[in-house]
Amino acid sequence: MNVYLASLGCRLNEAELLTWSKQFESRGHCVVPTASSAQVVVLNTCAVTQNATRSSQQAAKKLHSQNPKAKLVLTGCFADLEPQRVQQLTGVDLVLSNKDKDHLVEHLEKEIDLHAMPEAAMALEPAVPSSPHRTRAFIKVQDGCRNQCTFCIVTVARGEERSRTIADVVTEVRDLHVRGYQEVVLTGVHIGGYGADLGVNLKQLVSAILEETSIPRIRIGSLEPWDLPPGFFQLWQQSDRLCPHFHLPLQSGSDSVIKRMARRCSVAEYKALVHEARARLPNVNITTDLIVGFPGETEEEFLQTTQTLLEIGFGHIHIFSYSPREGTPAARMRAQLPKKTKKARSRVVHQLASRMKRETLETHLHRSTQVLWETRSADPNAPDTIRWTGYTSNYLRAEVKTPANQDLQNTITGFTPVEILAGERLFGVLPSI
Repeated sequence: MNVYLASLGCRLNEAELLTWSKQFESRGHCVVPTASSAQVVVLNTCAVTQNATRSSQQAAKKLHSQNPKAKLVLTGCFADLEPQRVQQLTGVDLVLSNKDKDHLVEHLEKEIDLHAMPEAAMALEPAVPSSPHRTRAFIKVQDGCRNQCTFCIVTVARGEERSRTIADVVTEVRDLHVRGYQEVVLTGVHIGGYGADLGVNLKQLVSAILEETSIPRIRIGSLEPWDLPPGFFQLWQQSDRLCPHFHLPLQSGSDSVIKRMARRCSVAEYKALVHEARARLPNVNITTDLIVGFPGETEEEFLQTTQTLLEIGFGHIHIFSYSPREGTPAARMRAQLPKKTKKARSRVVHQLASRMKRETLETHLHRSTQVLWETRSADPNAPDTIRWTGYTSNYLRAEVKTPANQDLQNTITGFTPVEILAGERLFGVLPSI
């Protein structure tokens, strides 16, 4: 049976796709690169915002139109929160909740009877694996969240925290390395809370991966800036296999807004955490998430946020203009800001973020580093030259030119940045060029 897997939203959804892909293949099914060549199409939906919900609906509609004869299965947060609405979407054959998604393959074999299905519904493309170039893999180490941020629906959609055992994660890392991956990214809804239900913690998990595997790179996904175990950053001082990049969501630089968000980390505590990381890891890259225009955000609170951003400095900022998410406390708050105000504040923060990103890139010029090369493209101005792009260990985008016959795909090499392209990536040379 041919199956096509698609995902919207967070890295956790992407990690789940990789898990399903391995499960399908282990049971004799084939994961294909396009919906048109599949007999079953699975969409892992998102519902973190109203826009995400709309995008999930549109994606389901598009997938059905690409292959009306295929069975369409929807799971993920949108499917979990509004199953009746999802079931009524055109072409949807099966809806699975988040609590059932870990056993998605078994459910499909039982409820759709995959083994009894005919040949590919519309075999327009060859059925080949969907990831021929394996470089970075996302691993789900836990699910669910105990936090109650007032803007977030994920706690409702994902449920209570549930962690995978250390042994299970280590086994997956080994398997991925054998399959050719050079880097793994540990993901979850609340990674900092990993292991609370098992009597272990994130530091113990990372230590075990270092000790029991040999994969070249280990990266940590988005971390809420609390619940981190003591001595966590010291692990990075002990091994260069750990990537010195931390995505620590700030959400607001004003303590009064943070309080309305029901976040568990004050501005002062956040600054102290960043200070510790930078003191131990001079090459660390700190990135963050920020919401502008949260209900009741005054001009003074917004100025506090911009001042906080300037004081901390970030390599990159994901900026979101607040939009009410039905079912969350924030959506019921008074003093919802007009779109005009939110757009204006977003522009200000985008300008700050662009400046900070360039300053971060400038600090790495002429400093040798390591890059995992992932994608290639032709150089229109030089037919005999290839452009390769990849990421440094601290997650800065890098680009280099090589002769067309030099293959860097899925390799980690030395790299020296010599200039900045378009204010967003480093361009440089390899030691051998």
